[in-house]
Amino acid sequence: MPALTHRLLAAALVVAGLPAWLLLLPAALGQPASSDEALLEEAFDSPAERQRLYDWLVEQAPQLDHHARIIKTVVRLASPTVVHIEAHKQDNSATARRGTIEEAGSGVIIELDGQLYILTNRHVIRQAELADISINLADGRTIHPRRVWADPYTDVAVMAIQAEGLVAARLGDSDQVEIGDFVLAMGSPFGLSHSVTHGIVSAKGRRDLDLSDDVELQDFVQTDAPINPGNSGGPLINLRGEVIAINTAIASNSGGSEGIGFSIPINMAVHVARQLIRHGKVVRAFLGVNLDSKFDAQAAAAIGLPRKQGARILSLTPGAPAEAARLEAGDVILRFNGRRVEDDKHLVYLVSLTEVGKEVPLVIFRGGQVLHMTVRVGNYHDFRVAPRR
Repeated sequence: MPALTHRLLAAALVVAGLPAWLLLLPAALGQPASSDEALLEEAFDSPAERQRLYDWLVEQAPQLDHHARIIKTVVRLASPTVVHIEAHKQDNSATARRGTIEEAGSGVIIELDGQLYILTNRHVIRQAELADISINLADGRTIHPRRVWADPYTDVAVMAIQAEGLVAARLGDSDQVEIGDFVLAMGSPFGLSHSVTHGIVSAKGRRDLDLSDDVELQDFVQTDAPINPGNSGGPLINLRGEVIAINTAIASNSGGSEGIGFSIPINMAVHVARQLIRHGKVVRAFLGVNLDSKFDAQAAAAIGLPRKQGARILSLTPGAPAEAARLEAGDVILRFNGRRVEDDKHLVYLVSLTEVGKEVPLVIFRGGQVLHMTVRVGNYHDFRVAPRR
């Protein structure tokens, strides 16, 4: 496509309120005919030429409108499920000038075991009493939660609610999310409820974020869909209208969106929510290994691995599931329950989401050989965890 044509189309899309990424669809939509190319190359400062360009846009618009309708349909389906949350909290800091502080965020209505709940971030409602948490629904009503559960290790919170006419979001499978997937972020940035931004999944498996709330179990989806203060707890939605993550944090020097946002995968968030509702806390599985956080490409090559992969065991907790399964110090766990292990933090994440008592397959590297084993994971709270080095 000639540079002038590309610029004109980009300008026309902006004027029409459509995203410029639609220019990436020429193969699907077909290139303009050669006569159209000639038309766009001509000067268009005269009224006649401008009219000809408008006429050409009218001919092409239906093809782009089809893709715009997909986005509009997703928004229409998801909007009733998104809520705005305001939480008034006691400020006990030494420098506090007022007795309370106000936190604003977002949430999404979900259905678990036949009941409706609000899924959000712990940091949005932390330290707030039930009566001080206001949930503003899409239809203008304001309700308060009946009960709140929260998990500090994942920054997930879930609230029990009761109201007529509520609509639950459709949940997707975050394990199927791929880099490059188009997504929409919905929420209340800066208090502007039911705002929508769009972008793509730009990375997966972000586990080294330095978050102020000390969130230990991380496996964030990264997106360039603009996320700002107030978006926390709101859904990240794919073009099938499914929630695939919960927006949580941004990487920013200015306090606003700079094109890097992080979201909790919905599979993880729902797993934590179910545990909180059923047990009042998250019952996490336990393997019983002390892992080598310094295992790198050089160490992998030294033991015969072609590249850095997996998590290397430094020691085992006596009597723990790993010892019962006859794992050994020096073993590198390559796969856990069918999932490829990327590093030590990834293994901790995978184990934590496993049902306690479940027998899972392992693939390990030991003495230059790949071995297949099984292990029955235990309950985290039944063992004293060895410190990581």
